[in-house]
Amino acid sequence: MKIRERYVFSGYVQGVGFRFRAYHAANLMGLTGWVRNEYDGSVTMEIQGKRDDINSALDIIRDSRFIDIENCESERLPVDPDESSFQVLG
Repeated sequence: MKIRERYVFSGYVQGVGFRFRAYHAANLMGLTGWVRNEYDGSVTMEIQGKRDDINSALDIIRDSRFIDIENCESERLPVDPDESSFQVLG
């Protein structure tokens, strides 16, 4: 069953390859969505696919060398049936 979630990560998450890592993790797991830096220094990601695949992508991001996530907030969103890829936004 496909789900969609929004995550807001804070900590040492900008300027450390977070978006690049998220992009590759999502593609590796066959997920769709997007990731972007926010003006307050956080990173927002919307990601959709199977729960286990999302968890695996999150593990890849968390285990990255220079990324230090201090806080992560999440919420469930409606699935976007027209989305077909994962993108890095602004």
